[in-house]
Amino acid sequence: MRMRSKFKIGTIAGISVYAHWSLVVTLAGLFVWLLWQNASLLMAVDGLVLTVALFGCVILHEFGHALTARRFGIATHHITMYPIGGIALLARMPRDPRQELLIAIAGPAVNLAVAASLFVAVLVTGNRLGLALIVEDGTGRAVILSSLMYMNLALVAFNLIPAFPMDGGRVLRAVLARRLSYRTATRISSYVGQALAALFALAAVFPNPVIRDFNPILLFVAVFVFSAARAEAAHVLHSREPQTA
Repeated sequence: MRMRSKFKIGTIAGISVYAHWSLVVTLAGLFVWLLWQNASLLMAVDGLVLTVALFGCVILHEFGHALTARRFGIATHHITMYPIGGIALLARMPRDPRQELLIAIAGPAVNLAVAASLFVAVLVTGNRLGLALIVEDGTGRAVILSSLMYMNLALVAFNLIPAFPMDGGRVLRAVLARRLSYRTATRISSYVGQALAALFALAAVFPNPVIRDFNPILLFVAVFVFSAARAEAAHVLHSREPQTA
């Protein structure tokens, strides 16, 4: 991908962070859509602030991967943010399954730590906790701290799904690679990811007790996961460098 398709946000710990142009378009589109849905200006700003804060947490997630990889002598070329999340481009993945396991779980561990910190902040500030992903106050405005806490927990759960490109897919491969060859472990993890993607697609298209109506977002996730799982398996057949986390 050409660098002109993204712009630099900054450099942290010697690692450059970029934002793809589609992320900027998505954020602007979200703000306009909220106003189009008759949200007040304050509510639209709340939604934008919450989304930007969430992507900030995703950046921290990616630095969890990058800095853990650095401890094993593996450099990170850069981190790029997209509308669907972030990618830390590592120079390579470690040959040691234990190291890959630690690198993979470092990202979700950061989000878990952020969620714990936000929980303390919510208690200290007396913010409403609620039982929804987006917590609202009595006026319909989002409670930023509480909502962000739940979103970080959701990131942990989503990233631990055992399917590429999520961290759970790499955790599964690392566990399997302790007994099997790296390629065999990758193939099995890829098949598991594709099977889960097929289940996601079925759940998105056909009514069920959990998802009663057609869900285009889940269908998009299913296609993305299926393609990424196949791409990971194909990549390992040729080379292990560079890799994303």
